[in-house]
Amino acid sequence: MNISFYKYQGTGNDFIMIDDRAGTFPMDKERIAHLCHRRFGIGADGLILLQNDEAYDFRMKYFNADGGEGSMCGNGGRATVRFAHDLGVIGDQTRFIAVDGEHEALVTSEQISLKMSNVKGLEEHPDYAYMNTGSPHVVAFKENLQDFKVYQEGYAIRYSDEWVKRGGTNVNFVEQQGDQQLFVRTYERGVEDETYSCGTGVTACALTAHVKLGMESPIKIKVLGGNLEVSFEQTSADAFENIYLIGPAERVFEGTVEV
Repeated sequence: MNISFYKYQGTGNDFIMIDDRAGTFPMDKERIAHLCHRRFGIGADGLILLQNDEAYDFRMKYFNADGGEGSMCGNGGRATVRFAHDLGVIGDQTRFIAVDGEHEALVTSEQISLKMSNVKGLEEHPDYAYMNTGSPHVVAFKENLQDFKVYQEGYAIRYSDEWVKRGGTNVNFVEQQGDQQLFVRTYERGVEDETYSCGTGVTACALTAHVKLGMESPIKIKVLGGNLEVSFEQTSADAFENIYLIGPAERVFEGTVEV
């Protein structure tokens, strides 16, 4: 059958968006991976279904580019909010449900402010830190990040014995650029490559930078695909609430595809 799809991006993190409020999309891993393939499909970092939910404005169901259902995607959440707003499903405020629980968001013409899940816990390792912000993230501080071999080093950590045993992780490399700005590059599991941006990743980087470097909210984040901002409140030594991921999200194109 033919279905309509929409392509959205948030700071270069791109997604195939499907209006699945009728619940008819065939959720098959190989089919989703094919649609996300950048040579043989539409091409995207992931596929997102916008579905009905009795208790919320909508439900967001996210799949990685490999076709497997993923953990929370921050930029995907912002793109889904923009998609729902474009469809007229929501107004300028929303409350929706995703795999990691309830989220709220505010919509303007320029940006989406997405409230992330509360975060508690920071693991410190000799060469990096680890934090779960709805998805698992290693955070490693580096110098001269522009020339750093993100794919090779990220792959090595992601597939190291420790992280294979723990189900895998995303890997973020971070460089401080001034008192209130970070530069972040991310190797994403599920995509298995560097992406232009990762919302839960930059959130982990901002919170880790607050703990380890004393950087205060809000923290500006430069990624390959543009600029984001993370604001937050610290409630204890390693706990955070009222975390917002703030940045642009927009429709790129739309079409139909046979599935």
